[in-house]
Amino acid sequence: MITTAKILIIIVTWNKKEYVIDLLNSLSAINFPREQLDILVIDNASNDGTVEALDAQFNDIQIIRNSENIGGTGGFNTGLAWAFEQAESRYDYLWLLDNDVVVHQDALSELVTILDTQPDIAIAGSTMMQLDYPWRINEMGAFVDRERGTLLFNRHLKEVLGWRDKALPELLTGDADLSNKLSYCQPSMDVDYVAAASLLIRAPVAKQAGLWMDFFIHYDDVEWCLRIAQAGHRIVISAKSLIWHVSAIAKVPSWILYYDNRNVLYLLDRHSDLLAVKNTIRWILKKALYFKLLGKDDLAQLHLQALADYEHSFMGKKDIQLPYKIESLTEIAAVFADPAIKNIIIPWTVNLQASSLLNTLVMAMRKRPDLKVFYIVPPSHIPLPPRQFPNAIPLAMPNFIAFRYLKYLRLRKQFDLALQSDYQPILPLSWIARQNLFVNYESFCLRPAPLFAEIINSLPALFKKWINAR
Repeated sequence: MITTAKILIIIVTWNKKEYVIDLLNSLSAINFPREQLDILVIDNASNDGTVEALDAQFNDIQIIRNSENIGGTGGFNTGLAWAFEQAESRYDYLWLLDNDVVVHQDALSELVTILDTQPDIAIAGSTMMQLDYPWRINEMGAFVDRERGTLLFNRHLKEVLGWRDKALPELLTGDADLSNKLSYCQPSMDVDYVAAASLLIRAPVAKQAGLWMDFFIHYDDVEWCLRIAQAGHRIVISAKSLIWHVSAIAKVPSWILYYDNRNVLYLLDRHSDLLAVKNTIRWILKKALYFKLLGKDDLAQLHLQALADYEHSFMGKKDIQLPYKIESLTEIAAVFADPAIKNIIIPWTVNLQASSLLNTLVMAMRKRPDLKVFYIVPPSHIPLPPRQFPNAIPLAMPNFIAFRYLKYLRLRKQFDLALQSDYQPILPLSWIARQNLFVNYESFCLRPAPLFAEIINSLPALFKKWINAR
């Protein structure tokens, strides 16, 4: 379709030089008239040479450099404010993009076709594929559970048949119409929100809606979409416009938890009712208690701080300092070399191969004959092969959960270190060793075991917050 639409592309970046370069390179290959596009990059005070690299490689983009990192919210608000200052006739649409995406050559043209042909639609978004698993859908738009603010991703983790064997460059230029590849999939669908990873909006609607709420990160684009829908506009996702985004499947929540829990309360406060806010506050308190029991008290405190800051109407960026050091897996051998650690227990939930821990453990056991490693074999009802390794001492677990908890209780104080998966932790395992080593595919964190007395002492305050939840 031939279009005369003039579009401003807004990209926000912070310390992701290679990613944003990949994005700009993919934009240079899209099927859209270049003379109808302006590209505005908002840099949130990157210190990795992003601005210098962009200046050297791209002469057809504009860069606004913020003096500090003001998050995705502040970055997009900087770009939106700049757009709002332009003459009304300068841009028809604004295309908001995350810095860590690459776009299909028809991603923009498909979104423009929707807005050009359907005046009642204000926002059209792209289907988000996973950059690390290019054949897998991350989300095709989403819906919002307004009782707790949970995001319900449409077609989450659905695989596109026939795409596993295709390289990303081929996918970026091939047939991207998922309405012909998925069952019961329409070319476009109404949703509650589309992520600003790729969001095309009518410029007048954006100006009328105004800037994003100052969330710093997370839920800001969700709130904006709900606000725009509340004004009577439609929001749709396109099954023919595709982008590839770095997935969150291997990311371990840490300081992000503060913003997730604080901002969802602001969202529900504005777009739901007091009962939803009350129920969500109680859900956040449950999660805080869970993290305390798991031995991640610092993350529990993030939940409680999120509640306190919501109650005091604090928004924007929070100075978050976590007490425990997150280290690269390449440094984990030093932990196993500690002579004070003689007995280690590892559950089946730790993927030793994927996290590259197997070789490190084998080498440590060869160097230290006194080091004993106990391996918890998965219960028989869990369909996993036992991931054994040389000289590990197997520990069988009962199938019945109550008996398993009793078995963990009996194992208390017999181990110096318990390995835990950040992706699939086992709650009672956190209580049986002096220290817990939480691992994921990239990093690890060494933490002391939770103290029973501290948990008991924290319960009255948590119960009081539960009772007083508004």
